[in-house]
Amino acid sequence: MRNHTELNEFILLGIPQTEGLETVLLVIFSFIYPLTLLGNLLILLAIVSSSTLHTPMYFFLGLLSIMDMLFPSVLCPKMLVCFSGQSRAISYKGCAVQLFFYHFLGSAEGCLYSVMAYDRFVAICHPLRYKLIMRPGVCVGLVVAAWLVGCLQATILTSFTFQLPYCGPNQVDHFFCDIPAVLPLACADSSSVQGVASTSIGFLALMLWLSICASYTCIGIAILRIHSAEGRQKAFSTCSAHLIAILCAFGPVIIVYLHCAPNPLLDATVQLLNNTVSPMLNSLIYSLRNKEVKSSLKRICHNVVFTVLQ
Repeated sequence: MRNHTELNEFILLGIPQTEGLETVLLVIFSFIYPLTLLGNLLILLAIVSSSTLHTPMYFFLGLLSIMDMLFPSVLCPKMLVCFSGQSRAISYKGCAVQLFFYHFLGSAEGCLYSVMAYDRFVAICHPLRYKLIMRPGVCVGLVVAAWLVGCLQATILTSFTFQLPYCGPNQVDHFFCDIPAVLPLACADSSSVQGVASTSIGFLALMLWLSICASYTCIGIAILRIHSAEGRQKAFSTCSAHLIAILCAFGPVIIVYLHCAPNPLLDATVQLLNNTVSPMLNSLIYSLRNKEVKSSLKRICHNVVFTVLQ
C-alpha cells in the first residue's frame, strides 16, 4: 500500500470556516471530551458494581458505554492538539489507522444498537422465554458478531481508500481522516472507491435500520395490546432512551455519507455532534431515564463521599 504513494503525512485543516475560533473550540471540546469519558465510565461502574444490573440489557449498555469512550478518543486528542495551535500533521499510517478505527467502532456500535433492539423485542414480546433466548452464550455471540462486522466493514473501507496513490496535495479539508475528505487528494480516479464506500456504508446502515424497525414494530404492537396504562408506560420507558440514541446515531450517517451534494461545513458539524456530543448525551439519556442506573450511581456517589469523609 505504501509503495503507491510519495506522501509521508497529511495536514488536517480542521473544521471548515472556523478560522479564528480555535480557542473557543478548544475550550468547548476540552470540556465535552472529559465529561463524555466520565459519564460513560460512571455508567460502566454502576453496572459492574450492582448485581441487580447483571442482565443482558445492562451487559449491552455497558458495552455501549465502552464504545462511547473509545469512539471520541479516536478523534478528540488530535483535534484538541490542532485547536491548541500545535502541529496539524498526521502521518500516512496514522491517517489510515484513524480512518480504520473510526469506521470499525462506528459500524460495531450500529450493530450493537440492533442487538439492543432485539433484546428489547425478546423482553417485551417473549418475556417468559427471555432468559432462555438471551442466555449468556447468545449475548456474547451477538457482541462478537457486532465486532466482526465492524472489523470487516472498516477493513474494506480502509483498504479501498488507501490502495489509491497519494502523490500530490496533502491538505485534508477536515478535522480528521475520513473517506470524503481523503479521496479528493488521490492522484487517480477515486469515483469507483467512492461508489464502493457509499454502497458498503449504505447497505450496512440500511440492514441495521430495517432490523431495528422490525424489532420496534413488533414491540409497538405488543405495547398496544397491554391493557393497563401503567403497563404500557413501563414497557415504553424501557425503550425510549434506546430510540433516542438510535436517532442520534443513524441520522448523521445518512447526512454525511449518503447525500448527493457534499457540504464540508455541514458534514463537519454533523460529525462533531455525532462523534463527541452524542456519546456524552448517551450517558445522560441512559442514566436520567433509568431508575436502576440512577440508583446504582447514587450508591456509588454515597460510598465515595463516605470514604472521603472517613
